[in-house]
Amino acid sequence: MSDEKSRFFGRLFLRSRRELIAYFSRRVGREDASDLLQETFVRALRSDRFEAVADPPSLLQRIAVNLARDHARRRRTEAKYVDLGADAEQAVATGASPDARLEAEEKWRLLCEAVDGLPPRCRDVFLLYMREGLGLGEIAERLGISRNMAQKHMRLAMARCWAALE
Repeated sequence: MSDEKSRFFGRLFLRSRRELIAYFSRRVGREDASDLLQETFVRALRSDRFEAVADPPSLLQRIAVNLARDHARRRRTEAKYVDLGADAEQAVATGASPDARLEAEEKWRLLCEAVDGLPPRCRDVFLLYMREGLGLGEIAERLGISRNMAQKHMRLAMARCWAALE
C-alpha cells in the first residue's frame, strides 16, 4: 500500500471510527462492535474502487450496514442450531406427537453427526461459540489462532451443519 493511501485510510479511520463504533454498538452490541469496525475497514481496503468514491464515509457506512445485517442474519441462523437441541428435548419431554418427536430427534442426530465429523480445530471453534457463547476474537485468542481463521472454521462448521439438515 502506498504511503498516500495509507495516510488517507488513517485519516478516514480517525474521522469515522467513533461514529461506526457507536452504530455497531447499537446494532450488534459492544462485544462485536470493534470486530465489525475492523472488518469494515478491511473491506474498504480490499475494494479496488474505494479510492475513486466521491464520499468515502458514506461508503464506509454502507459497508457497516451490510456487515450489521450479515451479523444479525448469522445470529438468527446460530439460534436455530441452538434451539434445535432444545426442540428435540422439549418434544420428548412435552409429549409431542410421535412424528414431531421423531423429526426433532432425527434433526438433532444429523446435527450431532455433522458436528462430530468436523475437523478437530473447527469443532473446537464451533463448540466454544455455541456452548460457551464466546466471540470469535475470544475463541481465536484462547486457541492461539487468528480471528480470520476462527471465522473460516465457523463458516465451515455452519455450512456443514446446514448441509446435514437439508
